[in-house]
Amino acid sequence: MPGGGTHTFLEPDHYEASLRQAQIEAVIVPRGKFRASLTWAGLHHLQVLRCGEDSPHVAYLQLAPGLAFVTFPADSGPLPVWRGREMQAGEIMVHGRGERLHQTTLGPSVWNVIAMDPAQLERYGRALSGKPFSWPPEKRVLQLSLHLATRLRRLHARICRLAQTKPKILSHCEVARAIEQSLIQALVTCLAEHLSRPLHMPELCDLIVASDRTLRSCCAEFLGMTPTQYVLLRRLEEVRRALRDADSDIVSVGEVAHRFGFTELGRFAGRYRAAFGETPSTTLQRTPGMRVATS
Repeated sequence: MPGGGTHTFLEPDHYEASLRQAQIEAVIVPRGKFRASLTWAGLHHLQVLRCGEDSPHVAYLQLAPGLAFVTFPADSGPLPVWRGREMQAGEIMVHGRGERLHQTTLGPSVWNVIAMDPAQLERYGRALSGKPFSWPPEKRVLQLSLHLATRLRRLHARICRLAQTKPKILSHCEVARAIEQSLIQALVTCLAEHLSRPLHMPELCDLIVASDRTLRSCCAEFLGMTPTQYVLLRRLEEVRRALRDADSDIVSVGEVAHRFGFTELGRFAGRYRAAFGETPSTTLQRTPGMRVATS
């Protein structure tokens, strides 16, 4: 049943226990006297959190693999550092399933969370965008336009204010559904605009906090290919998954390819066949669940 509330904590253990209830395992080491607040709103298919801490800290977080998590900092105050990278204004972080990472704050800070069942989000994404919609397998940091960032933050803040001041309103099913639909629509708009865009070397290096030379060397040693080749293969795998799950009477190969950033269909088809031994149209026409016969 939908609902919400807010709590203040003076002990890290109690704060960590509340985060666990939101499917976030946390080990927090405060640097100074500890005080934190947690505002939560549980809607029908989505949960919203506002995590505020009054002192700097180092934390190790593990996100539940059964949920899709998006985090972003508040509009003001010191920006949190996730996995050695300081978040920038207007950015959101799309986390990989079951991701583990460190968070560092340099002063009093607020970080916001949206969590949702990934299958539900993908269904909403397909319905709202009219295109195949898949959650990325790894963490992505997305720089939103001012309009989209403002909209997402305002909706999140509005829900948290209700949870703080009028939590009983959130327990009304229709109110919770209307609020949830608005936030999901804003989230899908943000994700659909960015997730299909291919990553380039400077972005890859920035995401993993490594130099170009180090990244190329590690990929050659452990993957046997260049970073660009690996990213291309992962994008092709995302297309293959989307084609397998799509309805061939409604979706075309071109629509799926464009969704994942492939604009030259002839070149895309050649790369796809080289990777998987069949054409994209063959994958799309196959009944879901059927396997490719191998010799």
